[in-house]
Amino acid sequence: MAESDFDPITFAVLKNALDTIVDDMAYAVMRTARSPIVRDVLDYSVTICDRHGRILSQAKTVALHLGAVPDAMDVVMQRFGSGLSPGDVIILNDPYAGGMHLPDIFMFKPVFFRGDLCGYTVVIAHHCDVGGRVPGSNASDSTEIFQEGLRLPPMKLFRGGQRDENVFSIIEANVRLPELVLGDLEAQLATCTLGERDLLKLFDRYGQAELEGYFNRLIDYGEALTRKAIASWPDGSYSFTDYIDGDGFSQDPIPIRCTLTVKGDHLYADFSGSSPQVRGAINSTFSFVKSSTYLTIRCALDQDVPNNAGVYRCITVTAPEGSILNPRMPAPVAARALTGYRIVDTVMGALAQIVPDRVMAAGEGGNTVVAIGGYQGEERQPFILVDMINGAWGGRANQDGIEGVTNPSQNMSNLPVETLESRYPIRVESYGLRDDSGGAGQFRGGLGLTRSYRLLADEAVLQLRADRTEHPPYGLFGGLPGAPSRNYIAEPGGELKPLPGKATLRITAGTLIRHDQAGGGGYGPVESREVERIRADLADGKISEASARALYGVTQ
Repeated sequence: MAESDFDPITFAVLKNALDTIVDDMAYAVMRTARSPIVRDVLDYSVTICDRHGRILSQAKTVALHLGAVPDAMDVVMQRFGSGLSPGDVIILNDPYAGGMHLPDIFMFKPVFFRGDLCGYTVVIAHHCDVGGRVPGSNASDSTEIFQEGLRLPPMKLFRGGQRDENVFSIIEANVRLPELVLGDLEAQLATCTLGERDLLKLFDRYGQAELEGYFNRLIDYGEALTRKAIASWPDGSYSFTDYIDGDGFSQDPIPIRCTLTVKGDHLYADFSGSSPQVRGAINSTFSFVKSSTYLTIRCALDQDVPNNAGVYRCITVTAPEGSILNPRMPAPVAARALTGYRIVDTVMGALAQIVPDRVMAAGEGGNTVVAIGGYQGEERQPFILVDMINGAWGGRANQDGIEGVTNPSQNMSNLPVETLESRYPIRVESYGLRDDSGGAGQFRGGLGLTRSYRLLADEAVLQLRADRTEHPPYGLFGGLPGAPSRNYIAEPGGELKPLPGKATLRITAGTLIRHDQAGGGGYGPVESREVERIRADLADGKISEASARALYGVTQ
């Protein structure tokens, strides 16, 4: 596009139009999905790409997904090349062929304008089950990818608008809740079609040549703003290391190390020094590592930087092959989200040395997954609860951490107790904030949550994926760590006993499971906290009198 043809008003209109389309797509998934993990927990993402597979706009959905879309798009375009037609729909979930972990099924719908490919609408959804050895397909103690469920390499779900019944039949035969899984696939399809319709309206109005010129400008604009921000940061290398407690087989701490190097207007993120790949299923695909890194750096940029492919041009991410962040086949990856959260914490720790006023202390460590699946009633109807407990932010440069909210990398929601109890043979017996769990500091870390579940069915399989029991969320600049997480189990009629953070076990009717989530770390020196804030915390029950006295020297 020539400079004389560029109109800044049209540019702004198109930028906002794309943002509106992806937001409408996000609402469409929520309104049409069948399973609670998509509809209520909001574990899904949507985006629009141009005909080259470059992200144009992202909805405010699960950020951890979206930075992995470029790698998945590359696989789709290499696999199908020019062999795409109007009405085609492609799906994939294979972590070793563009995916992240098996429950996250990518769906791509190529968009054609007057016979020419002009873009893609993309929806990623976490499905409630994709088969494998355990209900929910999300266990942290699998030891190879083949145990984790149905692997779908890039394939056409629809060809020229016609369903491939063979693919649908394979999926239906391999999952425990086919009605919900197929229903969520239909929701993804409806959403892709909605995005296609609205994108074509733009092409009808502006024409392909003009619109693609503005697409290029929009991506260049994202790159320019990102480079401007990075260029204002001091050149140099900044390293930080955080830890995962263990992989469920070994309690040896698992280091995640990142070195950020600022060089002019480009940023390099090198994860050399991180753990080799592990036996348990917390290995992370490299695409997910890149996504986690991109989103954390994006948090340190100005709000007006568009979320598009231009941001990624300014950041180079590397991780050693064979490491937990770039594993070799057939390493298991079902619980890879935990590692993604620790990448976010690690990169945030390195950024704290560059832009201290734009970061926060470590939050709860990412959501805790409590999955309970089994059969109920005489008809042995299957049920699978996949509950993701979202908790607390760390303290910030000018504010306390907040609580009862999603991790910044997710944009997800806690499952309402009413929904949970109405759908599953489970009773929630406690749910609330955990006092004294936020790390002390000038700005206190947010409080973690506590939640307990009692099984009402005869038996079930419990999968627990938690962390931060041995390595609590760190504080920054004199702030103290948050309280570590704790897990408990009480067999029918028994007392609460400690439970490891990563476990898969069979439980029976009456068993109680309780998770006490870690709190966020504090920010700034403890002695600098205002007395009024301390007394407000006391009045709200967020800290005890003993903690106020011991940490701050303040009494009621």
